[in-house]
Amino acid sequence: MTGSFWWDLLITVAAALLLSWIALVLVLAIARPRGGLLTEALRLLPDVVRLLRRLATDRTLPRGVRVRLGLLLAYLAVPIDLIPDFILVLGYADDAIITTAVLRSVIHRAGIDAVRAHWPGTDDGFAALIRLTGLHDSGR
Repeated sequence: MTGSFWWDLLITVAAALLLSWIALVLVLAIARPRGGLLTEALRLLPDVVRLLRRLATDRTLPRGVRVRLGLLLAYLAVPIDLIPDFILVLGYADDAIITTAVLRSVIHRAGIDAVRAHWPGTDDGFAALIRLTGLHDSGR
């Protein structure tokens, strides 16, 4: 194979990765919490991380939920951000946005009662979590 083939392949792969990254940034921008909810999400982050760990180790939850939570915890532990911090607004908030999206799916699949049972924070913090995920707590 010629050197030209490898350059063409490298450029194609790089372009595909760049387009995928741009698409992901757009999805995160659309999925981000609106208004003051993003600030609230960042404030809740310590309690949310403890919640994620507790939910991920709960054997009564469906395996798919625990796998999602484990992958999210691994993503949060990696020091390299998906969106670099120099990108305004999304750079610092990508962890909160991705966590919110995963929590929405966890609450839909596992139920709000499971999340409430593992919530380590205050009742006000739980109410903020429900607002953040855009769901409603009918048990209150």
